[in-house]
Amino acid sequence: MKQGVYTEFETEKFLKKYVKVAKHKLVKTWYECEKACRKVGYPLVLKIISKDALHKSDIHGVRLVKNRLELEDEFNSLIKIVKFRRLKFEGIMVQEYIEGQSVLIGLKEDPVFGHAIALGMGGIYTEYMKDITFRVCPISLQDANEMIGELKMKDLLFGVRGEKGVDIRLLKKTLVNVSKIVSKYPEIKELDINPFVISSRGGKVVDARMVI
Repeated sequence: MKQGVYTEFETEKFLKKYVKVAKHKLVKTWYECEKACRKVGYPLVLKIISKDALHKSDIHGVRLVKNRLELEDEFNSLIKIVKFRRLKFEGIMVQEYIEGQSVLIGLKEDPVFGHAIALGMGGIYTEYMKDITFRVCPISLQDANEMIGELKMKDLLFGVRGEKGVDIRLLKKTLVNVSKIVSKYPEIKELDINPFVISSRGGKVVDARMVI
């Protein structure tokens, strides 16, 4: 694989072979955006894709669009950010909106232990919550089950206040599948899936980045 930092679009294209990814389309013009949105359906998410803006939330580069009336304003707003910050523009991602609990699934190469897989509660506050657990790759379903059990906020995954729990079986299977990726691609230095959004109905990658 080519060395460097991979954008969300590039990373998710790679991940499709191993885990379900939210439906998306990369566009550059208003016409392409409008056409893609009709196919994806509302609500949906628009995201700036640029190697200069890998942390899109920090520059307000992610927008939830609830209906067609909001679309043009949000699209134009993102284009203004691209121009104002002089970002190397690769496109705007039109992505289906997924509801559920957000979890972090990550891979990182350790100089002593080799590759390790991480599981934590995901979203934009992951680094502040510090609710995360690790195992050396590859892992088994039993390892995945233990990782889930070690999370401080695991009750959110099993269901609280009358809410349905997530598909734990799918989460464990996803963890195992991701842990095996580095057996085929040992050149991966880092892989961050944050979030993988999961509910009782299924789960998909919603954002990801990778370093080779």
